[in-house]
Amino acid sequence: MQFQNAKFVASYGTFSQIPPSNTIEVAFVGRSNVGKSTLINKIFQRKSLARVSAVPGKTATINFYQIDPLIIVDLPGYGYAKVSKSEKERWSGLISGYLGAERDLRLIILLIDMRHPPSKDDLQMMEFLVESELPFLIVLTKADKLNKAERAKRMQAFATEIPYFSQIHIIPFSAVTREGVAEVQEILEEIASDTEEV
Repeated sequence: MQFQNAKFVASYGTFSQIPPSNTIEVAFVGRSNVGKSTLINKIFQRKSLARVSAVPGKTATINFYQIDPLIIVDLPGYGYAKVSKSEKERWSGLISGYLGAERDLRLIILLIDMRHPPSKDDLQMMEFLVESELPFLIVLTKADKLNKAERAKRMQAFATEIPYFSQIHIIPFSAVTREGVAEVQEILEEIASDTEEV
């Protein structure tokens, strides 16, 4: 897969605007400011394919990117406190509308900040994915911000904080060291090659 050939397709502000799915999709989800845009840019070896913002809650739309034969879907960050109630409802409608729709969704990549326990929203998202039987893995972002001892301590804590921890594929990620990038790329290639064989 030529990851650098990924291109932006479209942004949608409400679920009703999203066209029906006509190819396989992989979605990225996580709370505001967890580093979704940064991860997407690293995977696709581009500086600004996904716009990185210093302001949490900036991705208020669902953004679609194409890297044949996959569509990559960047869902709005959840759990950002400083937006209006109506805006929060619109975001959650976008996320739940998309995840609950009849789409060929092969994988959800759930991002969690490695430095902190999962938030209430993270846990709700995991519960929703498990109940909906949607396949997902967890990427732990900002791994470079912890030293070896802090990291070991957080990994130990995650084992009790994350339900079904031992059954979930977990990938630590760092934008600085590029840790985890090749592993996510391999998984996307695997999904793409499954499609091509069908």
